[in-house]
Amino acid sequence: MHGADTTWSLNDDALAPGQTARFRLRGADGPLDGFVVNVGGVLHAYVNRCPHAGTPLDLTRAGFLGEDGRHIVCSRHGAVFTPETGLCVEGPCPGASLERLPVARDGRRMVVSCPT
Repeated sequence: MHGADTTWSLNDDALAPGQTARFRLRGADGPLDGFVVNVGGVLHAYVNRCPHAGTPLDLTRAGFLGEDGRHIVCSRHGAVFTPETGLCVEGPCPGASLERLPVARDGRRMVVSCPT
């Protein structure tokens, strides 16, 4: 992507289950880095920021999913999040959640937008 926009989209079949993709949006306060994860054919989008440390989840390794491919894992301190809800279930911030971004269908496109 050449610049940030307030929405980002991809074809509904662009990511297979268990795959993730990064993107950047233009938020009210500046650039907003995010990612999507395909869980069983359903896309979930989150801000790429750990609620524990405020750092990107993929800061020290490529990707967002842990070795088992079933959880989102922060590469800095090992916080483990459920991909369907963004809830931290293990690590330094249990009960905290990733910030969810809205995902909507537009024909065959899945559109992620900045929170309002």
